[in-house]
Amino acid sequence: MKKLTFILVVLFVVLFQAGYAQKQAMVPETLWEFGRVGGMQVSPDGETLLFTVTYYDVEKNKSSRDIYTVPVAGGQPKNITNSEYNEFNAQWRPDGKRIGYLSAKNGTVQIWEMEPDGSNPVQISKITRGVTGFEYSPEIDYIYLTRRVEVEEDAGDKHPDLPEANALIYDDLMYRHWDKWHDYSYNHIFISPYLDGGIGRYYGIMDDEPWSSPLPPFGDIRQISWTPDGKKLAYTCKKKKGKEWTLSTNSDIYLFDLETLETTNLTEFNEGYDRNPVFSPDGKYMAWESMETPGFESDKSRIMIMNLEDGTYKDYSAGFDRSSRHFRWSDDGRKLYFISGIHATYQLYSLDIESGKITQITGGRHNYNTLEVAGDYLVGERMSMSTPVEIFKVKKEDGAQEQITFINEPVFEKINIGEIEKRWVKTTDDKEMLVWVIYPPGFDPDKEYPALLYCGGGPQSAVSQFFSYRWNFQIMAAHDYIVIAPNRRGLPTFGREWNDQISQDYGGQNMQDLMSAAKALKTEPFIDESRIGAVGASYGGFSVFWLAGNHDGLFSTFIAHCGMFNFESWYGSTEEMFFANHDIGGPYWKDPAPHSYEFSPHKFVDNWDTPIMIIHGAKDYRVPKSESFQAFNAAQLQGVQSRLIFFPEESHWVLQPQNSILWQREFFKWLDKWLK
Repeated sequence: MKKLTFILVVLFVVLFQAGYAQKQAMVPETLWEFGRVGGMQVSPDGETLLFTVTYYDVEKNKSSRDIYTVPVAGGQPKNITNSEYNEFNAQWRPDGKRIGYLSAKNGTVQIWEMEPDGSNPVQISKITRGVTGFEYSPEIDYIYLTRRVEVEEDAGDKHPDLPEANALIYDDLMYRHWDKWHDYSYNHIFISPYLDGGIGRYYGIMDDEPWSSPLPPFGDIRQISWTPDGKKLAYTCKKKKGKEWTLSTNSDIYLFDLETLETTNLTEFNEGYDRNPVFSPDGKYMAWESMETPGFESDKSRIMIMNLEDGTYKDYSAGFDRSSRHFRWSDDGRKLYFISGIHATYQLYSLDIESGKITQITGGRHNYNTLEVAGDYLVGERMSMSTPVEIFKVKKEDGAQEQITFINEPVFEKINIGEIEKRWVKTTDDKEMLVWVIYPPGFDPDKEYPALLYCGGGPQSAVSQFFSYRWNFQIMAAHDYIVIAPNRRGLPTFGREWNDQISQDYGGQNMQDLMSAAKALKTEPFIDESRIGAVGASYGGFSVFWLAGNHDGLFSTFIAHCGMFNFESWYGSTEEMFFANHDIGGPYWKDPAPHSYEFSPHKFVDNWDTPIMIIHGAKDYRVPKSESFQAFNAAQLQGVQSRLIFFPEESHWVLQPQNSILWQREFFKWLDKWLK
């Protein structure tokens, strides 16, 4: 019997190893096989989920997004559009009898409707220049829609006798933002009667106002919300322009009354960000996300709730030392569900309105990106460093989690995934820092591996359980690198003190934290301390530039993507000045100049002696391309082995499939050259 058991164990091991060997390591193309899940909505009866999946065709260099449904109880998802066009912004009509969505099938993006099974698609809007968003009112008697409108004279039309001239002319700041030049148009909200299967004559609620709702560039329709009776509409807006806009984070929540046509500012008392209003089921309360500190875009996001009957409000997160977002009320209005970060993960929480008690519902090594209420469950989009977004349901009572969608299971059946370890590393000021260590698939502890220090961006974005389609830790590990991913000073989910410390200390403690992580891991016998690289984008790119001049031989190569190199030129060419003023301390022409300018990487460039690759996109206006040009020129002129990769059509990110694959290939080509 023992002999038979031994034979079975050996057979199992052999079969397991054979199956493991048949799987492949991830390659750049693998990332573009994944279906990207998003846009999750719950049906009014709480039984069916609506969501989208985006697939990419690398050969055609384009994407296709379809709308799916799946029971909350679980089951096989159904593609209910299955077309060559992109369908998005899908939502249930409040009675559950139809699904509305946006599509450019007939040339411009318009509102469409279909039956819940995807049949009988009908275009219900014909808006000049198209629609950017919409939502039904709770009583289905109105619909709001958003679209781009021009409310200012286009400077480009001032010389009609010069039809071949091509110039952009501006008299104020915010002439460009993130990746777009200001075109004298804004995103405005319009109200239209909803007729069964169509919309009536619409009118604007922001006429001639030179600002947008939702907030550019990343705001979405969560920033606009109907009251439960459908008689009022709340929206997020920063009613400033030009120089005033670029110096401030002061957005507010406005309430438009459909009967009186009057607009009221509900949050005038706060000078930081106020956004994403959500009303209690009885319409008595409004919850919203609020930042207190003017000009600080990464301030703690508070849970604010206002009594709309008397205008009083309260911060329910006063004793909660972390940010909160994505609020959803319980059906009885007694609880508010939300997402918050803890130790580089994002979990689901509940707030008891009566007692003020906050309870963590979920735990584990993952991030929840969104959440909705579905009867006895919460449902949310969840991801980790090892898996892209899938939809999970969570039992409210005990936090038990169950996966509903398995969109990417066919891809994972073909590839090997590395293990992830959570470590706590001592910093130079005797703090404990969480560091993720990602191991190659089939990791051999008796082998020596090269290692990569990942320098996080943001600067205040947690190195959490995210699944990136470019800075993907699993694909780095699949190329036989140990990945060291520290949550250095300045990152959220570890309390306000840890988050806020980085401001005006860019070359200070957080740089020491990065080096502490690399030094702690390089002592491991499975890491070759002579083959460690440092890589990063945005603030991570700045970190790489700074480390290149201050690392004392710790690293053997560097890769910097869209990083700040010269603080003076960066301050003089970026666009959101509130960020630069808060984090750098103000302009370089102040007397005396803020001490942050002493951290500028260009001041240490005479110490550069290590190979470096530098990457940038032409349409990056947050960190303009000249930053990378300066860095590359400095490296070349000093004889430092260096390479510049420039993407004329990309921005702060590399989003096109073929450009992204090229990015990955060059990334590993450079690392392999200097670390293998």
